[in-house]
Order: sequence, then structure tokens, then C-alpha cells
Amino acid sequence: MVSVNPAYISSQTTLVIRVEADEQWSYVQKKRNRRWLWWAQDHDTGQVVAFVFGRRTNATFRRLQSLLEQAGIVVSRWFTDYWWAYYDELPSAIHQVGKDQTQSIERKHLDLRTRVKRLARRTICFSKSILMHDTVIGLLINHLFFKLNVHS
Repeated sequence: MVSVNPAYISSQTTLVIRVEADEQWSYVQKKRNRRWLWWAQDHDTGQVVAFVFGRRTNATFRRLQSLLEQAGIVVSRWFTDYWWAYYDELPSAIHQVGKDQTQSIERKHLDLRTRVKRLARRTICFSKSILMHDTVIGLLINHLFFKLNVHS
């Protein structure tokens, strides 16, 4: 499974983009076992750039930043919501906070919740293991947003 969009990886050049970042919760087995999908999308094109699963901590956000760095992506501006990890990890000079700049990525949350029942907040469908949870959602992201053939 790919966690950085192949269209954004270039071995020769550095790509500079403006990024929207956000996190979406779901759960494994019980609602108190929260699992977070953190992802970043190109603010100008709306294309998902990278994603990572984990807890809602600074360390998980740093993993997302690391994926972008490894792919040669330099973020010139971050658009986020008010979660404290963004304040802790991002320099204020390139960090813009507010819901008005994250509407597009929030819409993607709704699209995923509509397509995958295990992401719905009130459902009898849920993941029983972290591995299956991350695999199912990761494959859907690879298929929908990275345009990868996950069936072969």
C-alpha cells in the first residue's frame, strides 16, 4: 500500500506546495479505541498528497510531515484546524488556522464516511483489528485519490 501519492514524487526536483492537513477519527472494536487518519492534500488542486494512521498526537503528525519530506515535498503554507499538534509542530510564519481553508479536506472526510461503513459514527459495522482497519481504508484512499489499481 502506498501512503504518498506517486504523482507528487519526483526524484530530480523538489515540489513546493500549499497543504491542507486534517485528521479524522474512527475506531477499532470499541469507540474508546480511537484510530486517527491524518492526511494532507494540495490546497490548490485538492489532490490528496499523503496520509498516515495513528493516534491523535504530535508524533503521528510528525510522521505525516516526514512522509512529505521523504517524497521531496516542501510545504510553503499549512492550512489546518485548531488542533494543538499543529501549533506545536508548525512555525507560525507558514501556518494558517481556520475552517475556511479546510473545507475541501473536510468534504473528503464525508466522502469516506459515506463509502466505508466502518468510518460512520453510528454503525454496527466496525473493524476488529488495526491491521484490517488501516488496510481497508488505505486501499480505498489508494484507489480513489491516488488512482492506483488495488485489484491486481
